[in-house]
Formats: sequence, C-alpha cells, structure tokens
Amino acid sequence: MSRVIVYEVNVMFGDCDPAGIVFFPNFAKWMDASSLNFFMQCGVPPWRELVKTTGIIGNPLLEIQVKFMRPATYGETLQIHTNIQEWRAKAFMFRHVIKRGDDLLCEGIETRAFCIRPPGEPDRIKAIAVPEDIKARCM
Repeated sequence: MSRVIVYEVNVMFGDCDPAGIVFFPNFAKWMDASSLNFFMQCGVPPWRELVKTTGIIGNPLLEIQVKFMRPATYGETLQIHTNIQEWRAKAFMFRHVIKRGDDLLCEGIETRAFCIRPPGEPDRIKAIAVPEDIKARCM
C-alpha cells in the first residue's frame, strides 16, 4: 500500500450547475489534479523534467470509475485523499476518497500507465514498466 496524500479544493460558484451542486465532471478534474499532486508530494519530478531524463511524458488515464454519495456546493472545502491502490506491471490504480470534513462525498478509481514516445514514432505513446524508483518514492 502506498502513502496517502491529501489535496484540498475550494469549490467555486463556477464549479456548480444551476442548482448549486458541483457539476459531476469537476470531481474527475479534481481527481486528476490530486494524481499529479500525489507524485509531486512523493518527490517525483514534474513530467517536463522526467521526459528529459527518462523519456516519460506522463501517466495518461486509461480507465475511471466514480461513485457519488453526497453533493457538494460552492463555498465548501473538499479533501481528496489519494493513494496508489495497486501496482501492476505496466499500469497502476489510484484510489481517491473525496470528503467534506468527515462526510464521504465521492470515491474514484483511476487506472493509469507511465508512457513514453517510442523512438522514431513521435505521434505515438507506449506504456512502459512501472519505474521502480518512482514506485519506491510512493510507498
């Protein structure tokens, strides 16, 4: 199991639909931001640096599953608790638990992969084995 990193989001009026409820795609946007924050807090260099040293361009999203339990509205502060639930050979799964204080609002699982551009094929991306040094930083 990996460490858990908490990322906070202040819900703004523009994050909500006309009923004042957070528009559901914003939860996916915040999970994506929390994923990047997770790696940064674990000491993984930014993608723009990794591409120079390892060729890794990032970790694109392969699949997402989200379950909503309670709504949120503007003026609230949400906490996104993120950890890596599972490491696979060429992919890994982030688990996000979104809370407002003690209230559970949403849970999400993202499947992602570390990718490079294959030599001589700049228009393609290719999943690579999960780098052991990055994995070690996240534990």
